[in-house]
Amino acid sequence: MSALKAVRDWAATSTIAHVGFAFFAMGGWAVFANRDHPIGEALQAGIVQGAMSGLITLVMKKALERMNPRFAGAVAYVVPPLITGSTILALLIGVHTLAGTPEIALTIAVPFSVSTTYAILYNFGLTRRRGA
Repeated sequence: MSALKAVRDWAATSTIAHVGFAFFAMGGWAVFANRDHPIGEALQAGIVQGAMSGLITLVMKKALERMNPRFAGAVAYVVPPLITGSTILALLIGVHTLAGTPEIALTIAVPFSVSTTYAILYNFGLTRRRGA
């Protein structure tokens, strides 16, 4: 096995790699979203969003896996991502409000969209695989 393939395989399955990627990608987005404000505020928004994205990445997959079997039929396709999406939105707004993030809507737009899209697609796969 080549070293590059080993790294690729590790990155594809490693929780720490996924959490780290979420931290840097979404934290970087938050810094960019707040670029018109003082650098300290932009960096704080980036750290807050990075930490939240890492935590969301860590928890959301397991939450969907635990919730999904509790529902049947069309409800199984809709309710789990609706619950995770609503929870994520409330947490992002609340935490950024408490942190004093200047551009809350712009800061959370990409992380919320990405996490909710992931929740919908992952939950769809879970529901389909179990034939609910």
